[in-house]
Amino acid sequence: MPKLYDGWFNEQVSKQASTAVSKAIAAGKKKIEVNFPPVPNVEEVKFGTPLNQRFGKTILAKDLGIKGGYKPGSDISRQLIAYANIYWAKKIGPAAGGSGLCALSSEPVNFSDVTKRGSLSRLGVINSLEARQQGRDKETIVCCNPGGEETWDRIASAHSSPGANFVVLNNAYSTTYGLGNKKGYEEAYYVKRISKGWIYRSFPGPWEAYLEKPDGSVELLKSWKSKPELREAAELVRTESFKRFAINNDRWTQGFGGRL
Repeated sequence: MPKLYDGWFNEQVSKQASTAVSKAIAAGKKKIEVNFPPVPNVEEVKFGTPLNQRFGKTILAKDLGIKGGYKPGSDISRQLIAYANIYWAKKIGPAAGGSGLCALSSEPVNFSDVTKRGSLSRLGVINSLEARQQGRDKETIVCCNPGGEETWDRIASAHSSPGANFVVLNNAYSTTYGLGNKKGYEEAYYVKRISKGWIYRSFPGPWEAYLEKPDGSVELLKSWKSKPELREAAELVRTESFKRFAINNDRWTQGFGGRL
């Protein structure tokens, strides 16, 4: 899995995700899910940790060419996750191929602020009339945080042409307590925080459970050929953490493994 959190700054995440998506497309997968924390320390993004802010200033604002840059009170500073997902769509989307690349978002992004779009041929709002009318044949759609998975197929039908590749990116809302989705979208790249660790999967590899240690490093505990139940993986990691570190692996609390 990517190094915490260097991988968000040195393109390790984008390279891993792009490779996984490319392999999934080559294997004939047309509907794909990619899910990972869009910013470092995503749980603290509302309060704006130094790591959040550094990512916004040195990576997002520069790569996207945000008008005015990253400043206190700016749209990008207040909606860091939303702009981060556009950044990741720009970085990962080309791996899905297709004739053109569109990033759709349901989040509060001012598209006119994004002056460096790179491979993105267009940006649009999910389910808007304008975005539907601008659709192109065989265009790849990267759909940022579209909401409940019961809507994914309807969104794909509304925006993409038959047989085109459709990527769901960093959906933040789940209607099931589990890993990935239950709609048949291939979880090509998946990085999810669980209590005391992480779940990781990169297509076509196994699903893996990692323990996060008090020093911030991670250790692989178990692999599964097929997707495990979330509760099984979470219990495994939590139990191992307590066995080794007792209460001294709390990333929130200084003196007890605190590192945030």
